[in-house]
Amino acid sequence: MTRRALIAVLRTLAIVVLALSVAPQPVPAQKAASTKATPAKKESPPTPYNPYPPGILPADLNSEIERVRREVNLIFQQALAEWRALPPPNLTGQPPTLQGSGYDMVQTLGKLMNYDENISVFKNQACASCHMPYAGFSGPIPSVNLTMVAFPGSFHFRAGKRTAQRYTYSPWFPVLQLNETQGLFFGGNFWDSRATGYLLQNPDAEQAQHPPVDTQEMGSPDTACIVFRLSQAQYRPLFEQVWGKGSLDIKFPSDTEKICGTPGGAAVFGTDTMPVKLKPEDRLFANRAFDNWGQSLDAYEKSKEVSPFTSKFDAFLKGTVMLTPDEMAGYALFRGKAACNTCHVDGRGSTQTPGTGSDGHPSTTTGTDTSNAATVNPLFTCFGSANEGLPLNPRNAFYYQTTPDFFGFTPNPFGFAYRDLGLGTFLRSGFGSAPNPNSEWIPFAPTSDGQFQVSTARNVAMTPTCPPGSPPGCVACPTTEAPGPYFQKGFFHNGYIKSLKQLVHFYNTRDVFAFPVTSGHCPTGTTEKVDCWPMPEVKNNLDMTTGNLALTDLEENQIVAFLQTLTDGFTKPYPNRNTFTGTCMTGLPGTANGSASTQGNDSLIFTPMPLPQCASAICGVAPFPTMPIP
Repeated sequence: MTRRALIAVLRTLAIVVLALSVAPQPVPAQKAASTKATPAKKESPPTPYNPYPPGILPADLNSEIERVRREVNLIFQQALAEWRALPPPNLTGQPPTLQGSGYDMVQTLGKLMNYDENISVFKNQACASCHMPYAGFSGPIPSVNLTMVAFPGSFHFRAGKRTAQRYTYSPWFPVLQLNETQGLFFGGNFWDSRATGYLLQNPDAEQAQHPPVDTQEMGSPDTACIVFRLSQAQYRPLFEQVWGKGSLDIKFPSDTEKICGTPGGAAVFGTDTMPVKLKPEDRLFANRAFDNWGQSLDAYEKSKEVSPFTSKFDAFLKGTVMLTPDEMAGYALFRGKAACNTCHVDGRGSTQTPGTGSDGHPSTTTGTDTSNAATVNPLFTCFGSANEGLPLNPRNAFYYQTTPDFFGFTPNPFGFAYRDLGLGTFLRSGFGSAPNPNSEWIPFAPTSDGQFQVSTARNVAMTPTCPPGSPPGCVACPTTEAPGPYFQKGFFHNGYIKSLKQLVHFYNTRDVFAFPVTSGHCPTGTTEKVDCWPMPEVKNNLDMTTGNLALTDLEENQIVAFLQTLTDGFTKPYPNRNTFTGTCMTGLPGTANGSASTQGNDSLIFTPMPLPQCASAICGVAPFPTMPIP
C-alpha cells in the first residue's frame, strides 16, 4: 500500500470513529451507586393549563398541592427507613423464595413506589398524591373534593372526570367476569371496571398500571418511562432483590429523558403509545418490569398497612366489643329496610320485603336477621356494578377542558355533551376509558350504560385522626359530617354527594323528590339534595331496589352511625392516619355547612341550559343504548 493510500485509509477510519462517537447511542440505565444517590434534576413544568371559568378550581389549590407533597415525601422517607431496616434477604428453596422477609420486601417496595413523586412526568406527583391514608386512600384535598371532583395531574391543571376511588381492599376484587346466567358483570378495578386483570389475572395490579400513563394523572407517555424512572430510583437495589438481579438493565435510547418529561397526549407523539424506541428484547424486559410495578403495589395495598380489617365492626364480629344502640339499629336497617347489604354484602342475607323500596312502594322489612355471620371478614361489596341515578355534576372540571393545552392536547373536546356511561363506555372501548380485551362482552354494553362499580363500604367514613400522645400540631377531623369539624369528601363516582347523611338520604328519597331538572335548577321552595333530586345523568338501567325506602330522619342517621363503624383503626392504630397537616372545615349555624343535609350546597353552580345532547362519539357508538341518552 502506498503512503498516500495508507493516509486515506486512516483518514476514513478517523471519520468513522468520530461519527460513532457523536451519534445517538442506546445508554444503559445507571444503577444507583447507593441509597444516597443524587436524584435527577427536576425541571419546572410549563405554564399551567387553565381553561376553567372562575370558581371551578378552589382558591387554595396550589397551597394544598404543596401541602400534600410534603406529606407524601414524609411517608416516602419513612418507607426508605423501613427498607434500610429490612434483614438481609435469603433467597432459597425450589422455587426460590425470599425466606422470612419476602412479604416485607415486596410490600415495602410497593410502599416506596406508592409515595415516589419521580414516577410522574414532571416528578411532582405520586400515586399517593390522590390517595392518602387519612382519607381511606382517597382524595386528600377537602377543597378539591368539594369542588372540581377529580384531582389535578402532574401537568397542572389537567384533571380527570371522577373522584379518587378508595383502594383499601381493592386487591380482593376478582378478575372481571360476566355471569351469563344473570347477565351481570362482577370484578375488575376502577369505577368502570376497566382494569379487568385479564393478563396478570390480578385487577388491582393492573389498576396500578393505569394512573402513571393516564394523560390526566401522572402523565407518562410510555409505560417504559415508569421503568426508566425505576432504574434511577434510590430503591432500585430493593427492586432487583425482589424481582431479580439485572431486571432493570435495559438499554434506553439517549432521548428517553426528554420523551419521559413530556406528558402523554402531546401533539408531538401523534398516536404513538410507545415513543421510547426500545429494541424488542429491551421492550420485553421493560414490559416485565412494568408488570412487577403493578404486582408490588398490589402487595402493598393488600398489606395490613392499607387493608387491615381493624374496624369496630370487625371487633364486634369477633365478640370483643358491642355496638351502641344507634349503631346496632343502623346495622339492622342496613340489612333490612334499607337493603344496603343487597350490594354492600355483609355476609348475611337481606331481610327487606321483596319488591319494595322503589317505584312508589315504600320499603318494608320482614324483621331482624338474628343468624350468625357466615363471613367474619366481609368486604361490603358484591363486586358488581349499578346505576344509582346520580345527577350530572356541573362542578366536574372535566367538562371545561375543551381547548388545547400547552402541548396541543384537548382532554374533552365534547364539553357538556360528554356523558359518563361508566361500564357501558368501557365495553365499547369508548372515549375516556380503555380498550375492552374481550369481544364477547361488547353486546352487553347497552344493559351496562350508567353502571359504576359497587365500592366497598369499608373506610367510607375514614378521616384524619390523632392518636393518644400525639405532638402539638396534629390535625384531627373526626367526621365527614357538617357542622364538624369535618373532613370534606366527595361520594360516588362524580362527587355530587358531599356527606354520608346525603348519601343515605339519596338512596332513601331519590324517587320521592325526583324533578326533571339539572343541578342548580331545583324549583323555588325546594332545596337541592333535601327535597329535590335533579334527574339522573343516565336514566338507562337504573337500580330500582332503592329510591323510596321510607326511612325516617333518625333511621338515616342510624345508618350513618353504622357506616362509621367500618373505619379501620379501632383495634390498632391505622398507619399514617395522623399525617394530615391541612385544615378541617367547620360549618356555621344558618349556613349550608351548618348541617350534613345541605353540606356543600354553598358550592352548587348552575348546569348550563340548555344542556347539549350527548355527543354521538359517546352515545352514538354501537351497540346503541337501549333508549336515547339526552
